[in-house]
Amino acid sequence: MRKDKGLNGDLDRLPMLTWIMFLKFLDDVERIEETRAELAGRAYRPVVDAPWRWRDWAAPTGGLTGPDLLAFLTAEETVLPDGATGPGLFVYLRGLRGDDRRRERRDVVATVFRGFSNRMESGYLLRDVIDLIDAIRFDSSEETHVLGRLYETLLREMRDAAGDSGEFYTPRPVVRFMVEATAPNLGETVLDPACGTGGFLVEAFTHLERQANTVEKRAVLQNGGVRGGEAKPLPFLLAQMNLLLHGVDAPHVDPDNSLRFRLAEIGEDERVEVVLTNPPFGGEEERGILSNFPEDRRTAETALLFLQLIMRRLKRGGRGRAAVVVPNGTLFGAGVSARIKADLLERFNLHTIVRLPEGVFAPYTDIPTNLIFFDTTGPTREVWYYEQPRPEGRKKYTKTAPLRYDEFAGCLAWWSDRTETDRAWKVKAKGLIRRDADGRVTACNLDLKNPRTAGVTDHRSPAEIVDSIIAKERRILAIMDAIKAPLAEDSMMAWPTVRLGEVLSHRKEFITIEPDEVYSRCRVRTSARGIVLRDRVLGSHIKTKKQQVCRVGEFLVAEIDAKVGGYGIVPPDLAGAIVSSHYFLFEIDERRLLGDFLGWYCRTPFFLEQINARGSTNYAAIRPAQVLSYTIPCPSVDEQRTVIDKLDRISSQAKDSASLIEEFDSLMHATLNEFFQASGH
Repeated sequence: MRKDKGLNGDLDRLPMLTWIMFLKFLDDVERIEETRAELAGRAYRPVVDAPWRWRDWAAPTGGLTGPDLLAFLTAEETVLPDGATGPGLFVYLRGLRGDDRRRERRDVVATVFRGFSNRMESGYLLRDVIDLIDAIRFDSSEETHVLGRLYETLLREMRDAAGDSGEFYTPRPVVRFMVEATAPNLGETVLDPACGTGGFLVEAFTHLERQANTVEKRAVLQNGGVRGGEAKPLPFLLAQMNLLLHGVDAPHVDPDNSLRFRLAEIGEDERVEVVLTNPPFGGEEERGILSNFPEDRRTAETALLFLQLIMRRLKRGGRGRAAVVVPNGTLFGAGVSARIKADLLERFNLHTIVRLPEGVFAPYTDIPTNLIFFDTTGPTREVWYYEQPRPEGRKKYTKTAPLRYDEFAGCLAWWSDRTETDRAWKVKAKGLIRRDADGRVTACNLDLKNPRTAGVTDHRSPAEIVDSIIAKERRILAIMDAIKAPLAEDSMMAWPTVRLGEVLSHRKEFITIEPDEVYSRCRVRTSARGIVLRDRVLGSHIKTKKQQVCRVGEFLVAEIDAKVGGYGIVPPDLAGAIVSSHYFLFEIDERRLLGDFLGWYCRTPFFLEQINARGSTNYAAIRPAQVLSYTIPCPSVDEQRTVIDKLDRISSQAKDSASLIEEFDSLMHATLNEFFQASGH
């Protein structure tokens, strides 16, 4: 697959491999079902009819190849393997429909292929891949088990590649611990509303499967024992395949945004006994989604939106329970975050917070994370905290030496027999919520440190800190060497230029401000330091009624502050934020110019010089036509990606270098302690 020009990396290759495996798996299962039906003397309705079955077009002997194979897969109308004319494979699969009375594999198949397209350009290379997959026997339990483990490894590697986009792979030991601590029972429904590639659902299904020791219990397990939601097409496809490979006959995964329903309209029929999830951190939801939440509970932080959804989806009367991964920011956040946490404490029993050590989610993020456990037996009377330790002698977790499940043995032993220890403590819920004179929540801080280790910021020895400093320095030097060579190439000085009017278009659309809605307003930081959140206010407090909505990746320019670097690219967390008519929004034609490339170039003095050439006072404003008249370097898109990568790495290393100051400070304190403790003082 690496030879095919249409596939540019693992994020392209894995979906291709998945749909090919999916169809072979489906055909093998069909053969088993057909045999069972024949032996039982009953009719069998296949999921896929001839000649669209794997055995009809993918069989090694006389199978389709080259352009004929590509046409059969993607054409609206084509010549089929049996010589007749009909829809191509993908068109046919998208049109499958199951029995209206129950969910069938036909519905799963149609949903999986609804947003899928073939990206391999060579039908001959695709034929080679199909031949290799055809050799796998999915009707062999041994091969299916091995393939399931292999597939999980592929998913983890895919998530390694996707970490920059915020889709962090939840380590399997964390997933397994959360499932074991929550202990789902057969007959209960387990939900993950942001299931990604299905890790929580697979682990929950495996847990429930051990309880299904009869035919009747197997039927209960298969009838919606685990359910998920995943709005992004690629993780959705991977989750379907992951669940099928682990024994789920017809996965129940919703392909749409789990936040799309109005919170107040979610009724008892839509509630479940168990929720297990690691919701996405950060904010990318559109304003239409935010309108589904109470006005004073709306926020751009997606984790808080999902937390509200989870609270609403849990069954009442003590039957509902949840385990959720949250960042530290959720625990100490004020404003909307404080109000949501107050709801959690007053309406639910937040019985446990497990504080994970730093590095558990490395290499994706160093953000400290926590596991919160709550149920519907509330309100909360006391919160237990458990500080998960690192193994003795370990400085940090890495990709090659990650967290292991057996490290949770101490916490699982403590779980059912709770006592206060050096790593476990409890606090009374009363007093965690602070209110003003009018009874409104002003604070709710759950970021409580271990009272037995308060004030200790670094337990490492001086030698360990020195090792850490050396490792960081070496990493910085290695990346600098990798960056240095391309910077000296003469070819970089010969880039063609383009007038911005050829790659930008001015978008001027104003919205009606509703007085009772909450709006996020953004602004530019001068000196080309980007776009930031200004505030969140009610529409009734906005004086200038001519407002525009920002879209991710647009180029935003301030009418007056552009002269001092007031412009930038709209980041994902400010999608849906508004700006006044004194800002200009430009859509970027990313077929020729990448937004990140423009964002970096705009930080150079060369771009600012063009703006300074116009006007003579600090209040001289620029117009959209002027912006469109500016010229910028415009190499090929591939070259732009190379530049973006180099600059992103420099930016990342700048942050790493800044952390060295903290390391040296820790080294000073650790060395002082070691010297004077050793001397007995």
